Amino acid sequence: MAGIFIEKADRYGLDWRLLPGIAMVESSGGKHCRRNNVFGWNSGRTGFKTVAAGIDFVASRFAHSPIYRGRTSRGILAAYNPARQKYPPKVIRFMEMLEPGPVK
Repeated sequence: MAGIFIEKADRYGLDWRLLPGIAMVESSGGKHCRRNNVFGWNSGRTGFKTVAAGIDFVASRFAHSPIYRGRTSRGILAAYNPARQKYPPKVIRFMEMLEPGPVK
């Protein structure tokens, strides 16, 4: 799915590490997902036809939804799971494992 993650990140102007980082925290990179929802979107209640469709949907929401639009990756993470302060650092750790460097 690496190519799809990168394609969607480029299409929607996201850090290419963000979506895989979230997938790692939410479903161990898809190993423990339900209904092709590797991101735990909508508390895991939403299903997608394919994993690729889920990647596109979530990337699109991050780019276009008023909740996320215009935010940095850190801002998206804070809004994605606002109840857990430890959530953004967990995702950022995976992002930095993919490629070291600052996460904005």
